[in-house]
Amino acid sequence: MKDEKKGHCPTPHNSALPSDFADTVLMPGDPLRSRWIASEFLSGAKLVNDVRGVAGYTGTYKGVPVSVMASGMGIPSIMIYSYELYNFYGVSNIIRVGTAGSINHAVRIHDIVLAISASTDSAVISNLGLPGTFAPTASYELLSAAKEAAFTTAGAAAAKVHIGSVLSSDMYYGVGGIEAMKKWADMGVLAVEMEAAGLYVAAAR
Repeated sequence: MKDEKKGHCPTPHNSALPSDFADTVLMPGDPLRSRWIASEFLSGAKLVNDVRGVAGYTGTYKGVPVSVMASGMGIPSIMIYSYELYNFYGVSNIIRVGTAGSINHAVRIHDIVLAISASTDSAVISNLGLPGTFAPTASYELLSAAKEAAFTTAGAAAAKVHIGSVLSSDMYYGVGGIEAMKKWADMGVLAVEMEAAGLYVAAAR
């Protein structure tokens, strides 16, 4: 666990102190999924945040400190929580663990997608004020570790592990329907979700 050396804590969205979070945080969207992960996989898990019902827990997994906290839905929400964890709480690694909708015939229900990059229809990229278009990508070191863990865990199971790009959309009920998704699929995008691009932008900042 870390020293309480970061300022701005607690925040309007997080009642924890920096020492309450492990260096690595798993981040599902749903607070109920956060609670389930903590109860099923972490030893000695304790609740460290419940502001606005966004549950955060810290415990250990095989002796290693791990935290899990929900992000809520969408890029704005995950950028608030991840930005604060990185910049105010001194967290090093945030791993989004959530659902996505496949737009590639090879990606089946229950398969695992490791998102090496995240395209987006959000204005978040233009709002960065850069003299070009930023490409939100994962940490190669963290992605490689996730790949090894995923392939080891999946083993001979029916679920497969896919590594590629996803689309982070601002609209759950989007426009364009199947034809719009086909255009993204033709560019090699594997699945659609709502948070990865925001997390990768927050990590880059």
